[in-house]
Amino acid sequence: MALYETVFITRQDMTADDVDNLSQKFEKIITDANGTIVSKEYWGLKNLAFKIKKNNRGHYVLLNIDAEYSAVAELNRVMGFNEDVIRSLTLRNEFDVVESDLFLSKSAKDFKPGKTTKKETGGKYDSIQDQSQFDL
Repeated sequence: MALYETVFITRQDMTADDVDNLSQKFEKIITDANGTIVSKEYWGLKNLAFKIKKNNRGHYVLLNIDAEYSAVAELNRVMGFNEDVIRSLTLRNEFDVVESDLFLSKSAKDFKPGKTTKKETGGKYDSIQDQSQFDL
C-alpha cells in the first residue's frame, strides 16, 4: 500500500458537524477498501485567494491515507460528485507521515480559532528563525 495526502475544501456555509460528517464519509470509503486513515487534521475556515463556486472562504481538511490506488481513485471520484467539496488535491507521499508543527485540530468541533499547538523543539535554528526579518 502507498501513502497519500488528500486536502479538500468544503463550502463556507457548512457547520462543524457537517464537515466532520463529510470527512467521516470519506474515511469510510477508504476503510471499506481495506485502507487506513493515518491521521486527520482540520485546518479551519480560511479565506480563499479567489472565489470558487461563489465561496470566499472554505473549511480545509487534510487526510493522510495508507491505501491502494483504487481506494484513493474512488475517494477522488466521490469528492468530484459531492457538491459540498469545492476543491480537492491528492498527492502521493514518499515518506512516513509525522504530525506537523502546524497541526490544529482533529475535528471541526474541537477547533479553536487562533489557537495553534506549536511544539517546542528548542533547536538553535528555531531561535534564529524567530529573530530574522525579511524586507520585501
